[in-house]
Amino acid sequence: MTSISTSQMARRLMVALDYPDAEAARGLIRQLEGIPCYMKVGMQLYYQAGPEFVRELKSLGYSVFLDLKMHDIPNTVKGGANSIAKLGVDMFNVHAAGGVKMMESAIQGVEEALASDASLNRPLVIAVTQLTSTDQETMNGEIGIPGSVEKTVVRYAKLAAGAGLDGVVASPLEAEKIKAACGNGFRTVTPGIRPAGSAADDQSRTKTPGQAIAGGSDYIVVGRPITASADPREAAQRILEEMGQGRNAAEADRT
Repeated sequence: MTSISTSQMARRLMVALDYPDAEAARGLIRQLEGIPCYMKVGMQLYYQAGPEFVRELKSLGYSVFLDLKMHDIPNTVKGGANSIAKLGVDMFNVHAAGGVKMMESAIQGVEEALASDASLNRPLVIAVTQLTSTDQETMNGEIGIPGSVEKTVVRYAKLAAGAGLDGVVASPLEAEKIKAACGNGFRTVTPGIRPAGSAADDQSRTKTPGQAIAGGSDYIVVGRPITASADPREAAQRILEEMGQGRNAAEADRT
């Protein structure tokens, strides 16, 4: 890939900072310096390091996906979304299982934050459909949702689109169906990404980076294949190469 295409792919790569504290996360960030990827801050790191670490990432020029998966009564989610928007993140998520009213309340919270401070940028608000660790047996027998995982994911995506959200978190296996149901402008953020030849770990519904991009993923989320690598920078660069190959394959199919 050229440096331009590498940069384009990097903006679609979300690195999951699944670390116990900010200093451990900074070690990885130093190794990835110069790669303009998204940084995903999840529960473990946010609950330990707090909003100051998010501000630190923004000061370094990174786009930030705050992955807290809000799922509560509509008024509580509205307040949470308002606070998150004021923090200046670029993307955050709620659980689609909370229902349309809850998702609409998240948008209302963002809009009220923007109305109170014209300097804020509007974050993308997306909904979690089904976790990539959830297989059909778990969904049917334990969570109590009948049918296939794919149909449930697409149904939740339609609800999220109807509530005014910008996209969903789903496995890369469902990205194409989501695009068909909700339109190409509806974003798909796909965890469960494993480079060719790597272990699946606790993920049930996975694809390689190239397969995910070719299949319609707008952003891919990668954690352990980068963070647990002996050389995280090299691992990230290999993933960017696979992403570029997937994009090229998709473009070739369209011509």
